[in-house]
Amino acid sequence: MRVVILAALLSSAFPVQAQSVGFLKEVAPILQEYCFACHDARRKNGKYDMTTYEKLMLGGVNGEAIAAGKPTESDFHDLIVTDAARRMPPRDKGEAVPAAKAALVAKWIEQGAKLDAGIDPKADLVRELRLRRIPPPAPVSYRFPAALTALAFTPDGKSIAAAGHQELTLWSLDGKLLKRLRTRTERAYALAFLPSGLLVVAGGRPGQEGDVRIYDVNAKGAAVGDVTVLDGVADAAVLVAQLADADDSFLCLAISADGKLLAAGGCDRTIRLWDLAAGPKAAKLLRSIENHADWVQGLAFSNDGKFLASAARDKTAKVWDLKLNESILTHPDHQQAVNGVGFSPDGSLGWSVGADRKLRAWKPSGEGKSEAALEGHTDEILKLTVHPKSPQAVTASADKTVRLWDLDKKKAGRTLTGLNDFVFSVAFSPDGGTIAAGSYDGEVQLWQTADGKPVAKFAAVPGLRK
Repeated sequence: MRVVILAALLSSAFPVQAQSVGFLKEVAPILQEYCFACHDARRKNGKYDMTTYEKLMLGGVNGEAIAAGKPTESDFHDLIVTDAARRMPPRDKGEAVPAAKAALVAKWIEQGAKLDAGIDPKADLVRELRLRRIPPPAPVSYRFPAALTALAFTPDGKSIAAAGHQELTLWSLDGKLLKRLRTRTERAYALAFLPSGLLVVAGGRPGQEGDVRIYDVNAKGAAVGDVTVLDGVADAAVLVAQLADADDSFLCLAISADGKLLAAGGCDRTIRLWDLAAGPKAAKLLRSIENHADWVQGLAFSNDGKFLASAARDKTAKVWDLKLNESILTHPDHQQAVNGVGFSPDGSLGWSVGADRKLRAWKPSGEGKSEAALEGHTDEILKLTVHPKSPQAVTASADKTVRLWDLDKKKAGRTLTGLNDFVFSVAFSPDGGTIAAGSYDGEVQLWQTADGKPVAKFAAVPGLRK
């Protein structure tokens, strides 16, 4: 009891200084959650851009909004705590800033509205927050299915990499979980193995960040039972290279047949092209191609490596001449979002799929003459993959089926069934003999390419209990 009284007396006699509120750690995340949607560099409602400290302090059309040391005289603070119609964010845009967070902003202003030491006042806050984000761990056991937005066979064809939540998983072809690889990206939207066996991953958190990274899935990890656990966030032996980061997700990848070129595209409408000839750690960004008006959702190199085709939500497929460094063709016939693209093995035709439910063939040069519009799916076609060795393609659809196509004869082949939800991903094995597809409900189905016979089916969701 005496100790408690003494502690209280000491606390009263020598008051502890109020804890300093950090701008980047505590205030900027509040701005990102409640303010940036209307006050970023593009919208600037009230001519107020809050995405740098300098511009935040400068204010908008009404002048300075923050009076350092005086929260009650700061219009910025008044707007987030008022009950009046002028409240920010507006009632039709979202919920009010919670009282605890508004109090944190008030304390920061009271303490002088300072920027953290060592941070450039002109620094983009979205990027600074992204760089400082510590990604959460993947769930030990999933309570709900994870949509299989990406699949890829390993180069030896003996296992499959699959997208998870904050992780990638590797499975044997009969459904045994082999490895779990923690990632910074929340969701992988494209996976592709380099000839060396390294795995390229494109993904992100929608509307917040995106990245392209290369991992060594054969690196040494920790053993948890029969499963190897790899840390792709902090272990340099696992995370081989980070090639790009952006403010939104990357959605697609393509690797040239010789493994020397890598392309990635996504929500920022930009296609990035790297030279990997000297290895992933020495990857050189050759160019950034801004040739689409909306998300880039599919990419493919011609087998000779001379051309790169792209598919986008702007309702077009395009072809880029890599030697001339220019766009040579736009195919507009889908008239709806285009989700996937490819070339015939001999390069004679370009192929694309999309929301119009058709697999379209067109000349990849000249005027891009349309050659065919093949039907078969009853809902949007979400993915297109061309066979690595023969003139065949496979498509995945929201109609819950996978279809094979004969590219020489320009006709539909057999329909592959067994999945019970939207099919988001599809892949050929390296020898082309097996097809794997993944669905929204976390199921993987495998079939033999030659006869369509089912090989295996399993839930690629660790620990999920149905």
